[in-house]
Amino acid sequence: MPDFWRESGYHLLDRDADGRLAVTPDFLRAYLMRPEMRPPEEACDTENTLYAGLLDDPTRPVPPGMVEDLADADARENWAVWLGFRDRLLAAGTVEGCYLRLFREGARGVPGLFIDQLAHVILRGILDETPSGLRARAGELFFRQQAVSVEGGRVRLADAETVEMLSATGGFGSLGRLVVEAGTAPRSVEMDILDETNHGQYWDRESAHDTVLDVTFAAAGLDALSRVLESWVAHFLGVKVAIHPVQRISDERWVWHVGLDAEATAILNDLYNGAEVTEERLARVLSLFRLEFADPAAMRADLAGRPVYLAMAMGADRKLRLKPQNLLVNLPLAERS
Repeated sequence: MPDFWRESGYHLLDRDADGRLAVTPDFLRAYLMRPEMRPPEEACDTENTLYAGLLDDPTRPVPPGMVEDLADADARENWAVWLGFRDRLLAAGTVEGCYLRLFREGARGVPGLFIDQLAHVILRGILDETPSGLRARAGELFFRQQAVSVEGGRVRLADAETVEMLSATGGFGSLGRLVVEAGTAPRSVEMDILDETNHGQYWDRESAHDTVLDVTFAAAGLDALSRVLESWVAHFLGVKVAIHPVQRISDERWVWHVGLDAEATAILNDLYNGAEVTEERLARVLSLFRLEFADPAAMRADLAGRPVYLAMAMGADRKLRLKPQNLLVNLPLAERS
């Protein structure tokens, strides 16, 4: 298997006895090595001392008042945010533990970028040694926003950041920007759609984010996403579930649902409560799923044996922003003693 998603920092982590990703000094140090974390030339002596000390030992306690003594207000805010995030990671001990605590106890003060980075490295561990480029591409939905195309009955997802870049430059980087600035429309660039026959090419392009995932009902891409969602639940919650796409919810005993994003959550809630949902909003639903527990005893006793319905929907801007944490905190799990 080729290595992939090196930028996630997976190779800087260790596995603990339970197979979780144990936080290491090298993993924390990688954050400090990012350009935005390095003190600028005009930084005060206190900031340079703070940075040098943490670079030497990213786990070391910071003396009380040191951050408040920084001369620059933006630096004070940035260091307070990062140190708060670091302390959450160290307190949890594992990346997975930190991720769960963020949503069970509150993620206030943690930037969305940091949360996406955690999902990124966790998925890298879950997908380790997967032979499927389709599943790896589906995993990108957990931490990268997608642009949605619905045309000819096909639902396709492309990386939103890549689409924006290509639309601005025609795929020719700085040269493309010069062409655009000169008033000449750049040549359009096609993005390859992955399927059962060509998904192997993902491994040579995994960091480019330039492939398209087809999540039309019965497409291999939607099946790949279903399998990744199953693995996500099993890894975090230790329960086995089966997730299958469905075309509609025809269940008079519909008792539980989970939206995989904010838009889908709102639509499912309205449908469940009998509120009117316009055709325009319904058209935003990209996929529906039926989730079943392998062991009904893993569910709340009053719901045991009943399916859980999932939905994935794009926003009015035709973007998909998956919230994979919803599947971890909103399933009707039995209480554990």
